Amino acid sequence: MARLTAISIPKGVEVSINDQHVSVKGSKGTMEHSVHPVVEIVQEETSLNFLPREKGPAAIAQSGTARAVVNNLMQGVSEGFEKKLELVGVGYRAQAQGKVLNLTLGFSHPINYELPEGITAETPSQTEVVIRGIDKQQVGQVAAEIRGYRPPEPYKGKGVKYADERIIRKEAKKK
Repeated sequence: MARLTAISIPKGVEVSINDQHVSVKGSKGTMEHSVHPVVEIVQEETSLNFLPREKGPAAIAQSGTARAVVNNLMQGVSEGFEKKLELVGVGYRAQAQGKVLNLTLGFSHPINYELPEGITAETPSQTEVVIRGIDKQQVGQVAAEIRGYRPPEPYKGKGVKYADERIIRKEAKKK
């Protein structure tokens, strides 16, 4: 069977495997994940291997997915994840106040976005928002929800965009 690349366990990260349940503990917190039964987890001193127990593309796909998810858990508890958002537009502002992110996005009312547990937001400037957390999926979801309030439009590029996102501009209609 195909042997996938092993994940090396970073310094300061403890991994415990109980049947198909993987628990990862690091300096930033603890996360857990249940691995699909067709995946066999082999723990060595400084690495983890994920092998398919059956032949076939579904088992191979599940082992690759399990490897990626556990790798993200390890990265999250050791380094954490962050997404940067930019607010482009006249009068568009953001301000972080504890567990609430106050957004002014050109609507008749301000938006008060309640941050979920385990997620922090900071605003280095009024037009920048940095979202941090240990769960990659949750950080991406929060960033997508904030972006969803006012996605960037293609004519002037106004809206909430990711810092690394490129907005493809359209030309206005000609008479």
